[in-house]
Amino acid sequence: MTPVVRLPPLLLLVVILHTAVFPNLRVFDVGADVLLMVAIASGVVAGPERGATMGFLAGLLADSFLQTPFGLSALTYSLVGWGVGSFQTRILHATWWIPVLTAAIATAAGTLLFAALGAVVGQDQLISLRLVPIVGVTALWAAVLNPLFVRVFRWALVTEHTRIGLVAR
Repeated sequence: MTPVVRLPPLLLLVVILHTAVFPNLRVFDVGADVLLMVAIASGVVAGPERGATMGFLAGLLADSFLQTPFGLSALTYSLVGWGVGSFQTRILHATWWIPVLTAAIATAAGTLLFAALGAVVGQDQLISLRLVPIVGVTALWAAVLNPLFVRVFRWALVTEHTRIGLVAR
């Protein structure tokens, strides 16, 4: 199977998790940003281009459920996916905790970037003291969920053909 066959049902499952499951699993009234994890995991396993592309797709899906300007999540998630992919191609994967720490930091940065870009386009309510627990809790969720998402997106995105290209970098 190719990524074209694997990705649509996987993205549908992630959207269901994002909208139906994780809103009920809240810590300090903050849920996980599961769709941002799509961009991060894609960047980790498939590099910056695929991380940006998957981030853009996941962001468009997230924008479908938000009352912020359409495209704000897509821009944020694509930048985060590209950044994670660029960072991951430059470091060795010698230990298990590097992708976990990368996911936590990238989620915190992505959440702050979303709020900052939102403020630029007139969504001033996104920047408040409430942002502090949101950044912390979403980063913790990302650290917990990252190993699962990396495995699943490695299965979905990395084929034998792309694996050769990733090894050559």
